[in-house]
Amino acid sequence: QVQLVESGGGLVQAGGSLRLSCAASGSISSINAMGWYRQAPGKQRELVAVLHSGGSTTYADFVVGRFTITRDNAKNSVYLQINSLKTEDTAVYYCYGVIITTDRSYGTSYWGQGTQITVSS
Repeated sequence: QVQLVESGGGLVQAGGSLRLSCAASGSISSINAMGWYRQAPGKQRELVAVLHSGGSTTYADFVVGRFTITRDNAKNSVYLQINSLKTEDTAVYYCYGVIITTDRSYGTSYWGQGTQITVSS
C-alpha cells in the first residue's frame, strides 16, 4: 500500500505565500506522476499542478506565474510553492500520485487526506 501525507496548509492573508509538501511512502517501485488538486466548498475537485516522471509539468491556467511545483525523487516527495495568494485560492489541497507498487506493473492513483488553505482578505 501507498500513503501520501501532506503538510503546510494554514491561514494566510491575501498576497501571502505558503509551501505545501507531500511525501509518498509504502511499497513504491516507481512514480509516474505527482501533483496537486484542490477542492473549494461547493465546487468540484480541480487540477492545480502535476509533475510527470519525464520532467514535464501541467499547470492550471489560474496558477501560472504564482504556483511552482517541484519534486524530490530521492524522498518520493512533491512540493507546491504558492505565492500571491488570493481569497479564491481557499480550498482543501490534495496530493495526488500515480504510483507503481512493487506488486504491480502498472500505475495506480493515490490521494492524500488533504490540507486546508484559507486565504483571508
